[in-house]
Amino acid sequence: MGVSQGARSDHLTHGPIFDGYEAVRHRLPDAGPGGHCTPARDLSEIADLYDVFLLDAFGVLNIGETAIPGAPERIADLQAAGKRVLVVSNAAGFPHSKLMEKYARLGYDFAPDDVITSRKALLAALGRDSTYWGVMANPELGREDLEGLPFDFLEDDPALYGSVQGFLLIGSAAWTEHRQMLLEDALRTHPRPVHIGNPDIAAPREDGPSREPGHWAHRLADRTGVEPVFHGKPYRGIYDLAFARLEKAPGRRAVMVGDSLHTDILGGQVAGTATALIVSHGLLRSADVDVAIDESGIRPDHVLTST
Repeated sequence: MGVSQGARSDHLTHGPIFDGYEAVRHRLPDAGPGGHCTPARDLSEIADLYDVFLLDAFGVLNIGETAIPGAPERIADLQAAGKRVLVVSNAAGFPHSKLMEKYARLGYDFAPDDVITSRKALLAALGRDSTYWGVMANPELGREDLEGLPFDFLEDDPALYGSVQGFLLIGSAAWTEHRQMLLEDALRTHPRPVHIGNPDIAAPREDGPSREPGHWAHRLADRTGVEPVFHGKPYRGIYDLAFARLEKAPGRRAVMVGDSLHTDILGGQVAGTATALIVSHGLLRSADVDVAIDESGIRPDHVLTST
């Protein structure tokens, strides 16, 4: 999952999050044939199998503002062994520089260009776009990375929802039910393009899971008939950015490591990499993992107890 931008929602427990993704499978890519779900303790046990490690952030590197115990050391060991290690995260809500500060604070050493986010995927897809956008994001984080776009932050002025030419849903920390209703009403009155910079429905935090932009996006699609365009895992575009950093697609010598079947593991299958599911820290830490795999039909190559 990406970096959380939403407040805690008590009813978004692990069962309903899984059910929420299953309910929107018609908007997700098709699952591949999948793997054998081979168990392992952590990344050190599969390190010799792969040259490239694509890492989700939440549930793999950190939970909220806390590094997962042992993860910084294992990532450093992979890097010291000559492995290519990239972060591939649906962390659209934060400016890139703030993410880099966070990872350094948590004990990780990533090159800035080796952190590939759905924010980057969204901006790459939009290109040199002149559309006047209304943006779901936290204004307190500023306009860094977004300077090339004509936009205003969506807050509580109904007139803005009517005047913009399209909508970008990037981060939901400041989003409210009232703002969602303004957005849905505006789209019913005048359908316009909607792009989603973070497809996650929820993300794990220290005090419980959060509502992410994907949650609001699927809701507006169901209620307005406007189908959003998603950027980030499990969709292909974010992997194309990662592979461009590697100069070529690494195929099965790469492994996508994440805590979510419906974003990380499904995304790895879409991209043609091997996959490894972390089960002790993220969205499935309180779930029956075998049941979740069987019900979803999304089968990872490896099931790891920890990072």
